[in-house]
Amino acid sequence: MPSIEGGGVEKNLFIISNYLIDKIEDISLITISNSFKKKFNKKIRFISLKSKFWDKIGRRKKFLLSLFILFVEILKNRNLLVLCFQGNIYCTLLCKLMGIKIIVRSNSAPDGWSQNILKHFFFKNIFKYANAIIVNSNEFKKKFKQRFKLDTICIYNPLNKSEIIKKSIIKHNIQFDKKKLNIINVGRFTDQKDQITLLKAINKIKNKIKLNLIIVGRGIEKKNLENFIIKNKLKKIVKLINFRKNPYNLIRSSDLFILSSRYEGLPNVLLEALTLKKFIISSSCPTGPKEILLNGKGGYLFKPGDFVKLANLIILYNKNKKKLSKKIEIGYKHLDRFNFENNLEKYFLIIKKFLY
Repeated sequence: MPSIEGGGVEKNLFIISNYLIDKIEDISLITISNSFKKKFNKKIRFISLKSKFWDKIGRRKKFLLSLFILFVEILKNRNLLVLCFQGNIYCTLLCKLMGIKIIVRSNSAPDGWSQNILKHFFFKNIFKYANAIIVNSNEFKKKFKQRFKLDTICIYNPLNKSEIIKKSIIKHNIQFDKKKLNIINVGRFTDQKDQITLLKAINKIKNKIKLNLIIVGRGIEKKNLENFIIKNKLKKIVKLINFRKNPYNLIRSSDLFILSSRYEGLPNVLLEALTLKKFIISSSCPTGPKEILLNGKGGYLFKPGDFVKLANLIILYNKNKKKLSKKIEIGYKHLDRFNFENNLEKYFLIIKKFLY
């Protein structure tokens, strides 16, 4: 995992790694990110560059450095199994050339990373050399089959409900006005998460209902979001809050969770919002939201980028909060699919198959 940045993929990395170390004696993590070292069990061998300087370089450079470190490790020990969370194509190619077994975990739908013909060609023809490919939703699995003619294994993200609930009751310093509709969005400030669509929807209804919006995250789109807020005079009702390790207490204090992404894999944040029994309005992006929300039985869905529909759904929710609580209960009851222990055990069984 060359670049650890604190998002949903990273949460799964921490959980899966710390589970596996109790099952497998020798686990090493190759990364160029040192700042999250404390998240990992001390029994995991942490292979990185010691200077904090390397934390600040770009993701592609981290990929190349991590590949070089992996190359050196392979030269030391040919009896390795690689589980790749990031830089899948580069890593698969290296492992194939060196005769090393590799399991790839693909984290987000191909719609986001295989759009042009050249990329599609490389992904299709290199992924097939992986010993196994893990995806995190059934829709994702179908996408891989349709686009690349490749079979994958679906393992849902392990959901630690007790930890989410425990962290959600910790006090925070953000003021919520109970007389208004409190909306929250949690995600990186990137084009993928498309918070601009959410802001456009808020701008459309700002004079129709009393509301506040909090967007929690960090990323390269922050300036664009700030400019939109200023230009449309939304500063009094919209706050951008820096990424925090515990967003659960803010979700708990909110009335409505909105996901506006263009594409996903299986968004952890929707599972977390459902765990805290919050109503969800989500884009029907590939992949994950439709599966989590049971095609609309567990929340509202809108077409990615359709801010007019999103605006109308926010108004509809505000008028029918009590009636719509049934959707929350339906979504919550179906969270068993993401059982923590069951899904972690599936990872171990796949790894065990190739390790021994």
